[in-house]
Amino acid sequence: MRKVIDYVKENRKIIIVVILIVILIGAVYIIDKSKKSSSDVSSVFETEKSSTEVKLTGILKSIQGVGDTRVMITENDGKILGVVIVCEGADNIMTRSDILNAVSTALDIDKKIIAIYSMTV
Repeated sequence: MRKVIDYVKENRKIIIVVILIVILIGAVYIIDKSKKSSSDVSSVFETEKSSTEVKLTGILKSIQGVGDTRVMITENDGKILGVVIVCEGADNIMTRSDILNAVSTALDIDKKIIAIYSMTV
């Protein structure tokens, strides 16, 4: 026991450095792990948003007068901030009205945050 105490006294600086290195490695591991989990959450939201955009595109294409369609949904923390729709047929006022009503109903959002544009051919 006396030898161990003498060894610790003689090599105190080395032991402190080793302990600090172990703590640093542990901290890096924990930080890296938390970054991965937050990126996984982001990935889930992106996939979910893409799925909603795909479904909405399918709905809009099935409306009479609507041709090729592009949809972009902007979200923050799961709340829809805006929807942009670019499609063939949006130059017709009746078709535009049908698109506006369909998007508002499908996403349960206010019509004020929906922008519809005619696609260039």
